[in-house]
Amino acid sequence: MRRLVLFALLTAAVPGCFYPADRGRALEAKVDRLGADNAKMATELKEARDQLAATQPKIDEKIAQVTQALQSLDTAARRKDADIGVQFQKTVEDLAQLRGQVETYLYKIAELESALGKSTEETNQRLLALQGTEAVKEAEAKKKAEELQRPTDKKEFLALAQEKAKAGDALVARQLYNEFVKKWPKDALVGEAHFGLGETYFTESKCREALFEYGKVVQDFAKTASAPDAYLRSSDCFQKLKMKEESKLALEELVKSYPKSDAAKTAKTKLVELDKKAAPAPKKGKK
Repeated sequence: MRRLVLFALLTAAVPGCFYPADRGRALEAKVDRLGADNAKMATELKEARDQLAATQPKIDEKIAQVTQALQSLDTAARRKDADIGVQFQKTVEDLAQLRGQVETYLYKIAELESALGKSTEETNQRLLALQGTEAVKEAEAKKKAEELQRPTDKKEFLALAQEKAKAGDALVARQLYNEFVKKWPKDALVGEAHFGLGETYFTESKCREALFEYGKVVQDFAKTASAPDAYLRSSDCFQKLKMKEESKLALEELVKSYPKSDAAKTAKTKLVELDKKAAPAPKKGKK
């Protein structure tokens, strides 16, 4: 029962997102305006593409007519040269006009695509700025992670994430760990990825987020190598959150579930220290 209580505490430690009401409404209004502008440009781009698609068959038809006219010159030789020249000239002019329309559509499409891309980038930058420095950092980390060469082997992929975490690049490591979880959701190494995610949050003192990841480890991947350390880290997180009883419970569950682990030895030492702090001070004898 105590273990179930601990699981509930760990997995329920999901952070909330808090925004002042006025700032939230202002953000929503700006997002709506930016979204409307992008939607308008996207509609114009679609219309230009539709016009191009409608014009292309006419060009093909004219090209076919010119080709047929050229191939049947011998048959048409009995007609007057002037009539043939007029018909051929008209066909060429029609074709040139259609080609001019196509070039206009292509130019317009290129301009719209460029404007839409620029507007989308500006919109994203403004949204990130409105959301704060954390969102900007996350976006930069995502872009940096996208530039990395991904190993196809799952162990090498996990090792890359661990390497980035060890180098202090927690945000990039977090991107890689999340990718690993999505790519190999049923693999045994997913437990290590969740522990790694917890560590990236722990290094930033985001204990609630870290507890959620550690909770995934101890509940769903109890046999993974980092499970004992997940209990130990959970205890540290609870301690930072001033949840002393839960912190002690995590240590006790660690010792009970993984008695021979190195983490259990550390847990035993911490439990002794906690007991000493909890013990009442000896009363001084009367003089």
